[in-house]
Amino acid sequence: MAELRLGPLLRYADGSSATVWVETSRPCATEVRCADGAGGEMRTFQVEGHHYALVPVTGLTPGTTQSYEVFLDGTRVWPLPDSPFPDSVIRTPADGDPVRVAFGSCRWAAPPADEKDPVGPDALDTLAARIAADPGGERPDVLLLLGDQVYADETSNATRRWLAARRDLSDPPGSEVADYEEYTRLYYESWLDPEVRWLLSTVPSCMIFDDHDVIDDWNTSAAWLADMRATDWWQERLLSGLMSYWVHQHLGNLSPDELAADPLYAAVRETPDGTDAVRAFAAGADADPASVRWSYRRDFGRVRLLMVDTRAARVLDEESRSMLHPGEAEWLREQALDKPGSYDHLLIGTSLPWLLPHLVHDAEAWNAALCRGEKGARWARFGEDLRRRADLEHWAAFPASFDALAALLAEAGTGPDAPATVLVLSGDVHHAYVAEPKWPAGSASGSSSGSSSGSASGSASGSSSGSASGSSSGSSSRPPSGPPDARVLQLTCSPVHNSIPLSIRLGFRFGWSAVARALGRRFAGHGGCPKPPVDWRRTGGPWFGNQLMTLTLRGRSARLRLDQAREVRDGKPRLVTVTESDLVP
Repeated sequence: MAELRLGPLLRYADGSSATVWVETSRPCATEVRCADGAGGEMRTFQVEGHHYALVPVTGLTPGTTQSYEVFLDGTRVWPLPDSPFPDSVIRTPADGDPVRVAFGSCRWAAPPADEKDPVGPDALDTLAARIAADPGGERPDVLLLLGDQVYADETSNATRRWLAARRDLSDPPGSEVADYEEYTRLYYESWLDPEVRWLLSTVPSCMIFDDHDVIDDWNTSAAWLADMRATDWWQERLLSGLMSYWVHQHLGNLSPDELAADPLYAAVRETPDGTDAVRAFAAGADADPASVRWSYRRDFGRVRLLMVDTRAARVLDEESRSMLHPGEAEWLREQALDKPGSYDHLLIGTSLPWLLPHLVHDAEAWNAALCRGEKGARWARFGEDLRRRADLEHWAAFPASFDALAALLAEAGTGPDAPATVLVLSGDVHHAYVAEPKWPAGSASGSSSGSSSGSASGSASGSSSGSASGSSSGSSSRPPSGPPDARVLQLTCSPVHNSIPLSIRLGFRFGWSAVARALGRRFAGHGGCPKPPVDWRRTGGPWFGNQLMTLTLRGRSARLRLDQAREVRDGKPRLVTVTESDLVP
């Protein structure tokens, strides 16, 4: 008899349809049945000996909440017997409903309940407890997980023991994961956590990778990549990371229409074993990053989300270094400017923050100049070593990309059809803050190119997996000549569940200070770095802890709340609201 190994995960949901992801123990028919008669069925597909299904659920009624069950070959496997949690549900929005978006990044799997948690309560566990205690109360309409869903390079004690029983850990990559099977262990450890399993079964989720989903500093530079490719374990690690990400995370990001049009998904479902097809796809993504699009678009009523790949889409050559290759930059521009006036809020999901403390920004721009050879070969070697040691690889480390994103945000936020907000949602840096950019009045704050390398050419490159639909904007290409009309903010929230070393607390507190800003100017001056096209100030934070931010978007209003997972007097971890404010009343 087929058994449910992992899931269900409620991934996509709109007014009339949804998708539910599962892993099963053997090939079978997977069925989702809703209380009102809606549902769907799908045969499993196989990758590396594992069996998965992404079930499209149709016939849903807008503005309703329906409980659902999962059946394998006709036998009910979800809800689990004697589950302490309420029924899993699919909530479908109605026109005009507010949209609640919760987001964060960087989650170590929580230890078993009988072990002390070394980094404190898990924000996802506590969110699950809050929702379960009041199933009819407030809950997110979507959960955005902005990178580091699993840690391939920082495994738990339990996973190390499992790895040691499988292979000799004295051989590279040691206690890090090496292949697809070991990646599945990470997902089991993370997503079988009872609270998280139930939460992901009842709150839709959107995901994107960051470096630890593969390895720390993934694609930090061309020299780094050359060093990794010289090892005898990197190729299998990378292919397994991309394959497991495509199966566990990326497929669920796509709408039913996008899935129906995806040639790789069709090929995998049409063959008894899709391993070779997925492996070939991953190899192609490694050989030519521009051939694949991991970024995607989701529309939630009048809220537009553009989730941007800032890891695999990079151009690493020092002379043309970009966060996004030209095709990806053009895709981002087209989606941001598509049908102006059709959305009230534009969300740019990028795992790496766009706006950082000024000292960190200037240090990264200075380091990029050194690595580019502006001060000679000796400084370039020093710069490369520093880049790796200090993780100097955010948007500021790609100066042309930073400037181009500033231009695009200004253009998207300017004009009579401008949205109320343009919000950059990020994680990565193990604390939370709000930063607001300021464009110089009367100066050109944008250009019509929008390319991360400073010059876009052609249309977006083809994707065999998940390019979002949408026509070109049709908006004016007139460069904005002053501050945008929309409110533009950087919202950063991390970690969901991870360590927050004292060095991070002290470093980022100092990084926002006037003294640090003056020091940053010295770095920038030494590197000959031009002044950024925008200035910015911190308007909230820094906040440290395991935490989640929640946006409530109602019409053209926007409200932000930060909740932290904390131990309370009765010994039960709970989410505690740290701050709440109106971004746009």
